[in-house]
Amino acid sequence: MASFDPVLAETRFGCGLGPGLTPAVDAGEMMSRLSGPDEAAQRFRIEDFGAFAPRMARTHELRKALRKVRGTEGETAARKAIKLERASARKAQRGWLWHAMMRRAHTRDGLRERLAFFWSDHFTAVGKAGVLRRANAPYVEAAIRPHLTGSFAEMLRAVATQPLMLHYLDQVYSAGPNSIQAERTANNPRKKGLNENLAREILELHTLGVDGPYDQEDVRELAELLTGLSYSPQGGFKFRKAMVEPGAETVLGVSYGGGKAKLGDILRALDDLAHRPETGRHIARKLAVHFLGDRPEEDVVSHVAQRFIETGGNLAEVTAALLEHPAAWDGVRPGNVKQPVDFIGSTLRALAVPPEALDVAQERRISAVIEAPMTLMGQRWERPLGPDGWPEDDDAWITPQRMAARLEWAMTVPALLRPDLPDPRDFVETALGGRAPEELMFAARAAEDRSTGVGLILASPAFQRM
Repeated sequence: MASFDPVLAETRFGCGLGPGLTPAVDAGEMMSRLSGPDEAAQRFRIEDFGAFAPRMARTHELRKALRKVRGTEGETAARKAIKLERASARKAQRGWLWHAMMRRAHTRDGLRERLAFFWSDHFTAVGKAGVLRRANAPYVEAAIRPHLTGSFAEMLRAVATQPLMLHYLDQVYSAGPNSIQAERTANNPRKKGLNENLAREILELHTLGVDGPYDQEDVRELAELLTGLSYSPQGGFKFRKAMVEPGAETVLGVSYGGGKAKLGDILRALDDLAHRPETGRHIARKLAVHFLGDRPEEDVVSHVAQRFIETGGNLAEVTAALLEHPAAWDGVRPGNVKQPVDFIGSTLRALAVPPEALDVAQERRISAVIEAPMTLMGQRWERPLGPDGWPEDDDAWITPQRMAARLEWAMTVPALLRPDLPDPRDFVETALGGRAPEELMFAARAAEDRSTGVGLILASPAFQRM
């Protein structure tokens, strides 16, 4: 029976191996680090949504000012002010990308970074316009990262009331057909009606899964219940009673509301969905696929799902259940192909790239060295194509064009970030911890120079998999 392996702990459940970084001695230590202080976030700061909200407020005021001066000499200056505010947010976003990579490169707690990425992908939200296009990292800091060892219900509540999610799924415009808002705009051909996007994704993606026990009527009833979830131009959550559909709504046979419009009715429905056994199984399968492979054993899924159900969705317990299963430490089974964020992050970690290798103020350089190559590898930073997030299938990442982009990056960028590249004969052990096949070790010894040798190791199948 497979048992804990510190190398697998860092590669399969962490951010990779690196010099001077001490792997956990057992799963208990991994969980202890996860439950402790968020040291990487404290060292490499990223705005949470509360700190990001003033950017939204300033942009809102600038747009109001623009409307007042349209057609006058002041219009040019007003447009320039908006452009500068958006540029500031874009520059900050690229700095947050570097800090996100530095967290992966230097953390003692790689599991936390992996879980933060997993859950932010599970609850995908993308800014579609204006300054909100830059809000993904603050959304993760506020709605995802604080809840990694809390309850799934708490995370679901946080996500469903986050302005970025409400913006992404057009919930901010959703008004009940019989709401006060609908009456006010009855004669307006441009009025906004009921929007089912958030309701559908909560049921299909966030909780029960695509095969869950719901139908279109449940989607519509939940959509009517969710009316009122919105946010202010200043960036804070706002419950707009005028948009709420009056009357009770029935979701999966349970009635909610019926009296005065209350946010509590919505939160109760979210809690009920979060605690359903179908949700536990959906989450368990997604975790197993993400960390163990595209086709996990049903025994693993059942074990994790049972822990979810028994603990009411306690995410620390759910993660511990995954780590305690023997399949987690099966070193024979091939791990998932690294997504570009994992590939680049584990490279920076293996090379011990220092934070000062790129200045957060070097917006164009961060774009050229990290962001643009990730896009060529198939993963445009913070821009998945749909609300179901990034694909887990290996085939999505191993295409000729995307592998060519990985190879080019491996051969050219490490020397830019660490001019004093390590000897490939040492680096192969640092990066792979004894898992390197003999032919790769021979290639490392025979490389004509350090850049080529390091590049060959990074491009090898052994390093490309978790």
